[in-house]
Amino acid sequence: MMPVIFIGHGSPMNAIEENEYTKGWKEIADNIPQPKVILSISAHWVTDGTKVSTVENPKTIHDFYGFPKELYDVEYKAKGSLESAIKTIELLDGIARADDSWGLDHGTWSVLRVMYPNADIPVYQMSIDMNATSKELFEIGKKLKSLRDSDILILGSGNIVHNLGIMDYSMEDGFDLAIEFNDYITKKVEQRDFESIFNYKQLGNAARLSVPTTEHFNPLLYVLGATTDLDKVTIFNKSFMAGSLAMTSFVFSDIEK
Repeated sequence: MMPVIFIGHGSPMNAIEENEYTKGWKEIADNIPQPKVILSISAHWVTDGTKVSTVENPKTIHDFYGFPKELYDVEYKAKGSLESAIKTIELLDGIARADDSWGLDHGTWSVLRVMYPNADIPVYQMSIDMNATSKELFEIGKKLKSLRDSDILILGSGNIVHNLGIMDYSMEDGFDLAIEFNDYITKKVEQRDFESIFNYKQLGNAARLSVPTTEHFNPLLYVLGATTDLDKVTIFNKSFMAGSLAMTSFVFSDIEK
């Protein structure tokens, strides 16, 4: 069964830099089987309801501003996977609909450009339903679990802690409340205590600072839904960028190394 992963993607500059985070992403790619197809659930595609991209040649979306020209020149030319997209829509049984307007946003290609630089694995995206509860997103993830048996890598791309409004590039670690929240979620992931993760707002100020909006946290919920009781979790990049971006990443796998 193909592993399922959550990546803390941070700044799009990671797509063109070599740093501790990209080193971790490369290590993940080196330590999991080569997928036949990748389904990406990115923080940067949020819609009314659930959409699944069916485009044959997805465009590279540069959905950011104020960065160097070198970043805007990046094109990640992976093919799409209509067959896998249709299978995904069928598994979701009326929840999702096909979409041919999207491509690969930077939550997807900035990570995959590092992990699979040859862009030789087909990639398609599924959007985050802005109306769904944490538990409902988890249940959608459960419906996708069987994709793993077809060597499809389910990738959730976001950040456990994501607060752009308080970023401080002089910080080498996270803000105290951000560390508290990241540690809490990481512990609950290891314990498979999903109910506590659904109810993360009970952490009060730590949750409010860490998740001011939900789009970067929500990819984790789909990923957790797609795990099994046999999966072991391995943690990568348990660190912070600019105080308020948690780069923590998880690999869930039942494959013995």
